[in-house]
Amino acid sequence: MGKRGGVIAVVAVLAVVAVGAILAASLWSTGDPSADPTPSPSGTATPSPTASPTPAGPPPDGREHTVGDLPAVNVHAVIGELPVDDAPQERTLGITARPADGGAPVYADPAGDPVAWMHREETYHGTSVPVIEKHDHWVKVLLVGRQARAGDGDPSQLSGWMRTADVGLTDNAQRVEVDLDARTIDIVTAEGDDETRETIATDFAWGADATPTPVGRSFVMLQEEEVSFPYTRGHPMIYLSVQSPTLPGFSGQTVAVTAFHYHDVRTGAISNGCIRVDADVAERLYQLPEGTPVHIV
Repeated sequence: MGKRGGVIAVVAVLAVVAVGAILAASLWSTGDPSADPTPSPSGTATPSPTASPTPAGPPPDGREHTVGDLPAVNVHAVIGELPVDDAPQERTLGITARPADGGAPVYADPAGDPVAWMHREETYHGTSVPVIEKHDHWVKVLLVGRQARAGDGDPSQLSGWMRTADVGLTDNAQRVEVDLDARTIDIVTAEGDDETRETIATDFAWGADATPTPVGRSFVMLQEEEVSFPYTRGHPMIYLSVQSPTLPGFSGQTVAVTAFHYHDVRTGAISNGCIRVDADVAERLYQLPEGTPVHIV
């Protein structure tokens, strides 16, 4: 375990054509569809007005918020109001969000008040986060930190909501896929409708039964090149957003962060949850940008 750690419907009515209407609906949609146009009595079709698009997703929160007493979203945070990821086997959207300079409020639910604050900069990073849902006014993202420490509740991967007006969004076509049974690590790159797969490891070590490697989706929180742990032999550590399901802390620390790192002994279910890899794999993973999704199955 490491320490540091985005309908328009146009209706044209001819004299002998029946009325057309379009209904756009979703779980979060608001507003009514536009009224049916009435044919001109002269027999000349009167163009109907273009219907305004119905905003998709939760309605906006136009209130101003400040950090105040809101807890910061960081690797050390334990924020019980934030939900754990409810679809850990789903893919992310290939988009990374990062707060604006002043930071941004984080919500458990767009219908509620903010429950946390994400600064643009954190000591152990974790402020470039993958988007798992995107609507007109909101994005749902994965987060660092925990809802509870292991033994006190659910320490699984956190999630939350942020307003699109508060974040910058960038594309990230890459993700990491780890298959514990097959012992493979792949870097997958989306190229339009296609994908390319680069297998960078065909063996590694993972968590023992008592300290398993957490499965599901997470993301690259921090890459550290100068590592003080002697077992890394000077190779970088790639810390993930997710922490141990069984350890509340590790090596005298209050966090138990999962990471990719080099180790001389690196095959089988022997680690405290980290994924031990060879030097070339550690160096290749180090090249990935923070916020890159990692899927472990």
